[in-house]
Amino acid sequence: MENFYDIDHPVLGILGGLGPAASCYFYQMVTEHTQAARDQDHIDLVLSSRATTPDRTEFILGKCRTDPFAIMERDAQMLVRYGATVIAIPCNTAHYFFDRLAASLPVPVLHMPRLTVQQAIAGGCRKLGILATTGTVVTGAYQKMCAEQGLDCAVPCEEDQAALMQIIYGQIKQGKRADMAVFERISSHLKEQGCNMAVLGCTELSLVKRDEKLNSFYLDSSEVLAKRSIEACGKTPVGFSF
Repeated sequence: MENFYDIDHPVLGILGGLGPAASCYFYQMVTEHTQAARDQDHIDLVLSSRATTPDRTEFILGKCRTDPFAIMERDAQMLVRYGATVIAIPCNTAHYFFDRLAASLPVPVLHMPRLTVQQAIAGGCRKLGILATTGTVVTGAYQKMCAEQGLDCAVPCEEDQAALMQIIYGQIKQGKRADMAVFERISSHLKEQGCNMAVLGCTELSLVKRDEKLNSFYLDSSEVLAKRSIEACGKTPVGFSF
């Protein structure tokens, strides 16, 4: 596919809208954490925010028959046509479609769960708790990456997972603050299972870290993806804690 314009330097394509607030935060994060003294030092970036993309978790769980992949693939190809040389998807659940999407594109796609697990190991994680949508948990996106890299992991019990989904869908996606008493209860149960770190494996949960100033027990997958995106575009990331 021919690019919309010819360039000789990297362009980050963000396949966003999954959800919209998390995509805005990711864009902001990339901008704020790129070492720059002027506008021209920042990353050239193109963003697709298709908020009407069918819900990934509902499709994975069989609650929605509309496959989001066709829309995701079309938007990713449009990003490439507009000049993107590397693609980031700030949605963990959407990585269920990663292999199909990456195979359909002529540019590399960053794998959010793999990069996050690698960072957890580099940060001294011995057992990783997985805080994510039920779609991400059911498909084993993080469990597979942990197994691939020899890291033990744990997921919330059924009751805690349902409560976490309420935080994600009933609170964060509706623009509300998270119920931190419930969130901390879920986290404490992961700690009881021996987890010394937990991944915020849903980009909506990245907003919880931002708003509630979560401590170093939590590894934000959005931060990891933002840092690796900056590096993939040949820029220097600044201000991250890892």
